[in-house]
Amino acid sequence: MPEHRGTRGGGRGGDPASAERTGLVVLAACLALPLLGLGLLLWRPEIDVAWEDHPAHFWLVLAAAATSAVLASVMGTAARRRGDARVLLASYAFLVTAAFLGLHALATPKVLLDTPNAGFVLATPAGLALGAVFAVWSGSDLSGERDVAVVRRAPLLQGAIIALAVGWAVFSLAQIWPFDAGAVPEQVDGLLAGFAGAAVVGYAVAAWRYLRLWRDRRTALPLAVASAFVLLAEASVAVAFSRNWHLSWWEWHVLMLAAVLLVALVARSQWHEERFAALYLDDTTEGERDMSILFADLQGFTTFSEAHEPREVTQMLNTFFEVAVPAVAGRYGGDVDRIIGDALMVTFNRRGDQPDHARRAVLAGLALQEATAAVLAEHPDWPTFRVGINSGPVSVSVLGTAGGRTHTVIGDTVNTASRIEGKAPAGGVAVSAATLALLPDARAESLGFLELKGKAEPVELFQVDGLGAG
Repeated sequence: MPEHRGTRGGGRGGDPASAERTGLVVLAACLALPLLGLGLLLWRPEIDVAWEDHPAHFWLVLAAAATSAVLASVMGTAARRRGDARVLLASYAFLVTAAFLGLHALATPKVLLDTPNAGFVLATPAGLALGAVFAVWSGSDLSGERDVAVVRRAPLLQGAIIALAVGWAVFSLAQIWPFDAGAVPEQVDGLLAGFAGAAVVGYAVAAWRYLRLWRDRRTALPLAVASAFVLLAEASVAVAFSRNWHLSWWEWHVLMLAAVLLVALVARSQWHEERFAALYLDDTTEGERDMSILFADLQGFTTFSEAHEPREVTQMLNTFFEVAVPAVAGRYGGDVDRIIGDALMVTFNRRGDQPDHARRAVLAGLALQEATAAVLAEHPDWPTFRVGINSGPVSVSVLGTAGGRTHTVIGDTVNTASRIEGKAPAGGVAVSAATLALLPDARAESLGFLELKGKAEPVELFQVDGLGAG
């Protein structure tokens, strides 16, 4: 019989490793093209033709700034919700780009000023350099307390960026040194070179770090961010060496728009619920921390549902949740993990920034009961909430794939909290001994013991009626 040649390294599907290498070579070639093109334009000035079109410049820069601002906003929201410092700092890299690009758009003649203004012209290289700082920072070691500390200071960092952009605009309009009257970009070449050098080094380091993240995770988003940082590094080079209103000058405008569009489009293609999960820190995707878990559902919900129309059941649930969700997620900072039918699951210390998670959970449970009691006073025939709380170690994880992904917590602590809720009295808040041990000032009474499958010892439950002033 003739020898059968297997498909290893060939065959119909090809070699995945070879295809990946080919893809990387193509990507590297594409990323190198802008720099090669810039070199050609600088080497042959006669082909670096001039094109001075003020409206085109204004709208191109404004489009890049707006895209960067939207991307920064979406990333920042996801980062704060999940407590992830890497995504937060990356969002600030794009926020800085947006803010200073917006200032550069105002440098377009006849938009805000009749004559060139050095401050507005220099806004782009300055923004690139500062953005590189955040890019490098986002790729650094942010595990453990570093993560929590950065997220805790998010409002301060964002406020500082906005204040810097506003201050830059004021100094530029007031023509205070180095933006004094008569200054033009050519007279501040030292600043241009300094900004460009810092930006190139910073974005190169950041791109390398995100490339390593891609090698570990093999998902598109880290590779897109690394590529975007390469494009921003090339834009920084073009800013320093290009001639105003020539092709080399227009190139860096296009590169900046391409960088933010690349990340925005790849992020948009991800599953919407956890769009930036591929960038999350390990502590966000597979970390462990001590938390308190609150479960609540309605006792008598099944009976009520059987006796009423679906529209009435939906109205009842919405009325309850309108007061129950703010009670647990507002003042006490709980994160609503999920709502399934009449059941509510809320987590405390999900981001590692609530050391008093047990107190928050119990106060939230009491607040929920107080808020829903007011609803029951108007609808005495409606079912009543019961609340169960347990505290202990849990695993914080991103579960699922591209077709459906969620950020949740799993573990025995979660399962026990669910079982405790099932034994809680209607209108009451039941907690485990583990939770009660964290609340020395709790007013509680024992509800007996709960036998749990897989546990050698039963779990004692307590009903908490209130906490001390502490």
